[in-house]
Amino acid sequence: MTSPADASSDRQSHSASNFRDVRDELEALTTEAFRPELARIDQLPTLEIAKIMNGEDATVPTAVAAQLPRIAAAIDAIADRMARGGRLVYAGAGTAGRLGILDASECPPTFNTDPSEVVGLIAGGPSATVNSIEGAEDSKELAAEDLAALGVTADDTVVGVSASGRTPYAIGAVEHARALGALTIGLSCNAHSALAAAAEHGIEVVVGPELLTGSTRLKAGTAQKLVLNMLSTITMIRLGKTYGNLMVDVRASNDKLRARSRRIVALATGAPDDQIEAALSAADGETKNAILVLLADVDASTAARLLTEANGHLRAALQAALAID
Repeated sequence: MTSPADASSDRQSHSASNFRDVRDELEALTTEAFRPELARIDQLPTLEIAKIMNGEDATVPTAVAAQLPRIAAAIDAIADRMARGGRLVYAGAGTAGRLGILDASECPPTFNTDPSEVVGLIAGGPSATVNSIEGAEDSKELAAEDLAALGVTADDTVVGVSASGRTPYAIGAVEHARALGALTIGLSCNAHSALAAAAEHGIEVVVGPELLTGSTRLKAGTAQKLVLNMLSTITMIRLGKTYGNLMVDVRASNDKLRARSRRIVALATGAPDDQIEAALSAADGETKNAILVLLADVDASTAARLLTEANGHLRAALQAALAID
């Protein structure tokens, strides 16, 4: 019969072995590498540290550029799913999860999307956005539960985000989503990552070792933010949420955005202020509709119908209106 002391010893031995395994995994990752040349960085003048850090950050866009073909392929696939009514779901832990939530939360005011269309999931739930819930990232099952609560289908896209590319929560999200037939993307900052291997589209932005050993909120976090910017923004461009480089689907929910919507209409049409105000009033404040009213010289109801028939693409609706004339 095993004594309590023996059982405790066994648990400690197993725990120590497990920690050694994880430590060995981390030591093999580029993002976790130690840089001996920075071992005395704490003794440098503040300006010198800032210069070093700025130089490190300047290398990130080059690392992203190396992945542009993979990023573009992923975007085209996302846009295809979203055009069918699918959603874009980000899933990550810690910094990666917070970046996904940030990107998702900015889509409604920028592109007038419903909050359910682009969603950010973080291991440990919403409270983890401000309080670290460290153990949550170790659970693939938790990721599956979170996706099940969303009712993920084959029309959706799930993007697992993890600097290391080994985070169980992100990998579990991708594996669960892929089993459901959803489009899957794995975004990491290490080559040959388990996350990229689990996903249909693997994007590995290798930014190299961090200024502070293992602090992946730095270069890795910046790289992930740049890629997430591309995934959401270019997808929205493909879905007709812009007209040229104008945010014609902007949701005018405050004074700044209402002023911006008027400026957008002015830039798109060149119309004087009184005509802009009249068009926006007739179109119930919808920027895209007001532009079509002015450029195609149609009434607001016709503009709304043309946009519906064009699946919200202003340029296509405008072409249809001009063809009618």
